[in-house]
Amino acid sequence: MIRHDLGPMGRRGVLALAAAALGAGSVPTKRAAAQGPSGGSPIATIERLNDALLAAMKQGPQTPFRQRYRLLEPVIDQIFDLEQILAESIGLVWQNLPAEQKSELLAAFRRYTVSSYAANFDSYNGQRFDTSPSLRRLGNDEVIVDTQIIPPNGSPTLLDYVMRSEGDGWRVVDVLTNGSISRVAVQRSDFRQLLLSGGVPALVAGLRNKVANLAGGMLA
Repeated sequence: MIRHDLGPMGRRGVLALAAAALGAGSVPTKRAAAQGPSGGSPIATIERLNDALLAAMKQGPQTPFRQRYRLLEPVIDQIFDLEQILAESIGLVWQNLPAEQKSELLAAFRRYTVSSYAANFDSYNGQRFDTSPSLRRLGNDEVIVDTQIIPPNGSPTLLDYVMRSEGDGWRVVDVLTNGSISRVAVQRSDFRQLLLSGGVPALVAGLRNKVANLAGGMLA
């Protein structure tokens, strides 16, 4: 296992960062190092994310939210395919939206995603973050990088990243909690309700409200 010290991530955050991979087999470690177009492996990509999360958490909640947000922002941009995640979270409606509405939604969704990580990875108490050296392969050229959040006491929480090889390397397209809770699926249910109640304006407003709550009003 590849280990990183990790601060606590609350259950609400873990569940919020949640396409089960039924029947996906383990890929030998040698194949796990297969490189994407940019020369970085899926595991190395997640290790970069882990390093940034650890740095943010060691700053602690006494550090202004905006500072932790700015620390994580460029890493989230590089490692997550936010447009793809948003498109899959919205569903078929996405492809028919005007360009300006897509742009507005993406900007709001980006701030929400970064804020989620800044809010939930905000303190360090000796937890450990372990990353498996093997991959699980899915169809469509996707793989899963298995990780665990291991507290000093208690049971670990599985937090796995579904990754896809793209033109600029491997990028996250979904996050699974406890091996099966898909963040995309959870968001799709949430977003559908907002879209049905008030269309794109309601969803944008909902995302902005989530950011305000996560940031405690500290991210204007």
